[in-house]
Amino acid sequence: MLTKQKSEKFTPDVKWLFILGIVAFLLVFQVFPLLYLVFRAFFGEGHFSFDSFKRIYSYPLNWQCLKNTLITSTFTMIFGVCIAIPLAWLVGRTNLHGRRFFRTIFVTTYMVPPYVGAMAWLRLLNPTVGTLNVFLKNLLGLKSMPFNIYSVGGLIWVLTTFYYPYAFITISRAMENMDPSLEESSRISGASPLKTLFNVTLKLMLPSIVAAALLVFVAAASCYGIPSIIGAPGKIYTVTTRIVDYVYVGSKEGLSDATSLAVFLMALAFLILYISEFAVGKRDYITVSGKSVRPATVDLGKWRIPLTILVSIFAFIIVGLPFATVFATSFTVNMGKSIFAKGNFTLKYWGIITSRRTIIKSSLNSVAAAALAATFGIIVCIIMAYLLKRTRARGRQIPDFLITVGSGTPSVVIALALIMTMSGRFGISIYNTMAIMIIAYMIKYMLMGMRTVVSGLSQLSLDLEEAAQICGAGWLRRLKDVLLPLVLPSVVAGWFLIFMPCFYELTMSNLLYSDKTKTLGVELYLYQTYHSQQTAAALAGGILIVVTILNLALYKLTKGKFSI
Repeated sequence: MLTKQKSEKFTPDVKWLFILGIVAFLLVFQVFPLLYLVFRAFFGEGHFSFDSFKRIYSYPLNWQCLKNTLITSTFTMIFGVCIAIPLAWLVGRTNLHGRRFFRTIFVTTYMVPPYVGAMAWLRLLNPTVGTLNVFLKNLLGLKSMPFNIYSVGGLIWVLTTFYYPYAFITISRAMENMDPSLEESSRISGASPLKTLFNVTLKLMLPSIVAAALLVFVAAASCYGIPSIIGAPGKIYTVTTRIVDYVYVGSKEGLSDATSLAVFLMALAFLILYISEFAVGKRDYITVSGKSVRPATVDLGKWRIPLTILVSIFAFIIVGLPFATVFATSFTVNMGKSIFAKGNFTLKYWGIITSRRTIIKSSLNSVAAAALAATFGIIVCIIMAYLLKRTRARGRQIPDFLITVGSGTPSVVIALALIMTMSGRFGISIYNTMAIMIIAYMIKYMLMGMRTVVSGLSQLSLDLEEAAQICGAGWLRRLKDVLLPLVLPSVVAGWFLIFMPCFYELTMSNLLYSDKTKTLGVELYLYQTYHSQQTAAALAGGILIVVTILNLALYKLTKGKFSI
């Protein structure tokens, strides 16, 4: 007897709902604004035209901005890589004294706002009263100050000190995970450690070195805080500072000019991203093996102590001296005198930052915006990491690609694109609200959380999840009860890695804030530029303390597995 077959009821896969939701978010708040930015640059007058580009690049000052940006970014890239390679080798591959300590020191500038470093070097190398300049002038008996921070060289120096960690982190990780067999063969053949480094290690590391160099270049070209604090007083303008100046003009022509400059910066960043991800990234030099073998530690021999001293001096100059200067300035009554001079020590400015209502409100805004961006961002990262590593759903790579593109897009371009599209013209009016800042933060900083969660999920076996599935647990139940507890350290780390740069962010905040949504980064910038440098230094010192505490908390919560 035949039984009537029941028609199966269509049940939508919940994974598709999540992936479509994430894609929709990215399309509306990232892809559409960036595409509209490009559209406005070429169709600003209602028809296709290069008129806006002809006009903007007919100004000698704008050409100088482009030239300054390319020069400073190129030299920052060169010096950053030249610093990062020997440091990565010494810290990761030799028996240098205090390697773990130096690793932490060398990435310190990565986790603090770049404009804090600009403030410090401004105090040290001011051409008239710079502390370090005065010391060197007296020590060497010079007739004039040896350095001028208000110069292209000064700008390159500060950019290098704050962006070389990008190369250091990239190169050191690759160097420590590479297959040691070829190096061992070189040593067995009689090559010295130095010869092996140049003839084997660096050649194997070439893709990672190129990727690191490109990362430093685009970071320096996209920077706003350092050029605005150091470059502007010396009339050394870059593309980012010029874009912000045009936006502040507020006119239609000013916005159009800002758009044209932003398109150049965006095109440059995307070109670098393409080269790094799709050209260099596909080159296989087989530097990582499947064996759990770490490269051998090189014995420095008689050079161990001299190199340790040299590295210590470098760490003091790059990290210790600038940060000490920031704190010293925050306790100084008269910046023209030593902090140890009689009556020149004060706690006044620390009292101001802990009691002034506007600063407290800005601090709370920063915490709230960063926490919300990190929370929403890590939710997206968890879902996307699962889709990438645990499913074969079509299109799962699209959100990951968009997140990568968002991270590679210069902050000033993201902010400008959101201003042009989220002010009510297309039905969404969130300009001058906290929402637009949270969205901007998510677009820029989700990649760090994404990579961290993906890395953690990749290390988990499928066995427990399959067992839960056999027991009837659905996708969300498996995600909540099985995977999340196991990958929790990576999730916590990802949350912190999104939160920290959002907490002190300046570039996007400076364009998107209102009186009610002013953040700590904007507050600090305004005090440094227009009000009190001592109060700005106290704010910078407070930010350094908070970020250091957060990094220690991240280290403890993840049991030493993650930290910056």
